[in-house]
Amino acid sequence: MLRQALLAATVSGLALLTAGAAFAQTADVAAEATGVDDIIVTAQRRSENIRDVPFAVTALTPQTLQDISAGGADILSLSGRVPSLQVESSNGRYAPRFYIRGLGNVDFDFTASQPVSVVLDDVVLESVYLKGFPLFDVQQLEVLRGPQGTLFGRNTPAGVIKIDTVKPSDEFTGFGSLTYGNLGSTRTEAAVTLPASETLQVRGAFLWNHRDDWVNNAYNPSFADANGDDLGGFDDVAARVHVAWQPTDRLSTLLTLQARDYDGTGTMNRANALTKGSNELNGNFDRDTVYYDGGRNNFQKQKTTSESLQVAYDFGPATLTGIVGAYQGSSQGDGDIDGGVASAAATASYKTPFNSETGTLSSDLRQNTYELRLSSNGDGRLGWQVGAFYWDERINLVSGTFNGVGGLQPTKVTDITQKSDSWSVFGQAHYQLTEALKVTGGLRYTDDSRDYQGRIVTGAGAGGTGAVSVGDEQVSWDVSALYDVNDSLNLFARVAKGYRGPSIQGRNLPVLTTAESETVMSYETGLKARLWEGRARFNATAYYYEVSDMQFTAIGGADNSNRLINADKGEGYGLELDGDIDLGAGFSLSAGAAWNHTEIKDSNLLVAICGSNCTVTDPIVTVGTTRRANVDGNPFPQAPEYTANLTLNYVLPLGDDTEFFASTDWAMQKDFNLFLYESVEFKVDTNFEGGLRAGWRDLNKGLEAAAYVRNITDEENVIGAIDFNNLTAFVNEPRTYGVQLTKRF
Repeated sequence: MLRQALLAATVSGLALLTAGAAFAQTADVAAEATGVDDIIVTAQRRSENIRDVPFAVTALTPQTLQDISAGGADILSLSGRVPSLQVESSNGRYAPRFYIRGLGNVDFDFTASQPVSVVLDDVVLESVYLKGFPLFDVQQLEVLRGPQGTLFGRNTPAGVIKIDTVKPSDEFTGFGSLTYGNLGSTRTEAAVTLPASETLQVRGAFLWNHRDDWVNNAYNPSFADANGDDLGGFDDVAARVHVAWQPTDRLSTLLTLQARDYDGTGTMNRANALTKGSNELNGNFDRDTVYYDGGRNNFQKQKTTSESLQVAYDFGPATLTGIVGAYQGSSQGDGDIDGGVASAAATASYKTPFNSETGTLSSDLRQNTYELRLSSNGDGRLGWQVGAFYWDERINLVSGTFNGVGGLQPTKVTDITQKSDSWSVFGQAHYQLTEALKVTGGLRYTDDSRDYQGRIVTGAGAGGTGAVSVGDEQVSWDVSALYDVNDSLNLFARVAKGYRGPSIQGRNLPVLTTAESETVMSYETGLKARLWEGRARFNATAYYYEVSDMQFTAIGGADNSNRLINADKGEGYGLELDGDIDLGAGFSLSAGAAWNHTEIKDSNLLVAICGSNCTVTDPIVTVGTTRRANVDGNPFPQAPEYTANLTLNYVLPLGDDTEFFASTDWAMQKDFNLFLYESVEFKVDTNFEGGLRAGWRDLNKGLEAAAYVRNITDEENVIGAIDFNNLTAFVNEPRTYGVQLTKRF
């Protein structure tokens, strides 16, 4: 009943956005409503009102990010907070995977590519290795949906997560925040801007995010601490320094230095948590307990550093901007992948057919980016920007397979090196044809190459090698139109072509698999409106896209493989709604929803399936001695058909610049497959989570005290699974709660 009630509440919230005119315009409420603020975004590499962007984009505020991360959550907490956005990981907090409108990549390897790009302060974070960098001192986060290849380059056919942090200013400002909660959770965040002179300003920011171990490895108590807990904890320390220098009115520079040191528990797989014929967690699942004979308690360690320099010179008619960025990183990790114990008694709930333990002995990453862009200034009828971009990356990965019974020495070691580079030139222009109609067009040429070399150092097949190179040249483009019907309503339409570069997968060395570039043709149209004298905002987008040579990663199956494949076609279409409204009397509401249909179109595409423990509903084809599923017509993996989110805020003035505030937020994902093939056990019906935050603030003194609860109903949502030897699953974060104190100045 609770599930249905929450879903009904979400639908009701959306109804308020689209049909709440009568309520919003009652005399008493209207008198107290103050309106919704304009949102300024940089989705097209220039500052503009979000209503003037001719494609779907949603912006998340620092307050929203603070609310959803209060319990120590990481970037995975963004999942479902924006229409059509899905975020998940089978690789812990340092390797998230993003999906927009169903397009993504389930591959867990650090060498994998994704069709969603993350851009932090105008520097692309290409590798999944970097995309988990923690969110702190963020000014705004924008989710750009649909192909973004013209301005943001390769591997953006699904969209872009664009993150802008707080930059230095000429005022002495800052804040400090301390959060403490259950599970020993502590989050400390602080930032300060120091205006050293009229031309030099510095912004420093710091984050420490901690959680105690709270999960007991009941099979090997020797790993546990004094409380019997040995998994689930983490320490995530990150810092950033911006140095802004503007020696003249025309010349400005921004130097950014960042670092992260992470040490924590990776994803906790749980053996036999599902029962054949059901996708519900069974009695074997215990959130506080696992049974591992290997994996060294699924430890993970990662360190990254980065440096970037942005230099801009204003020539008057145009501004020339150069951006140089460099990232370096190293990591280690291990995991009990099967989530149980093969040597356990046959009747044990954690018995598995065989052990699987793999780890990253060392991983070293180097990424460099260079961009030069010339863009027009002013608000004339014609605006333009042209540029060139170069990116190169080198990752060395030494991985090991262990014996699964706690042995410290791997039984097999593989050493691989992947080198990638890409260069491109691009241009975009917009022209105001009439006072109401503006058209925009862009073009980008990209040349990609990737080289992979691997060697089996020890174990089965020792001495075996593999090497392969792939490359491609592609043209991305987009054409759009924006029509101002009046001051309150804009209509838009866009056609865009994007692509994801060719990929290599070497997990099954010496066998290597590759995938050709995938290309996406996308069509979308919609409206962006301000309603009820500026008290509400409403956006709607309908879209259709077709992917040619679609890249998929076929993971798992009875043969425990990881292979790249190209499907002939992929198709997606849907509808997205989002908006917010000032309801008056201290209440405001924001909400979003999406319906996304995705479909694989390849009558000959066969993939490996699980062993005898799951109920596959696809047609089965026997190839040699192995059984394969024909996945033609299936939805893409990790592509919810329905997503929805809702946030209700309340503020009650108490006098003397003090106020009481409360906020509750909810997110839902419904109907999606975990793998390429369909089975009863690995199809998720409905996942949802909610949170609550309430407290008191003194606006004059910059003080705030709040209490929070995340995953307030303590939902146990299956977010992923391991399918090669049992019905192993992993789940979302538990309920967390605590208090938070903040001082701003």
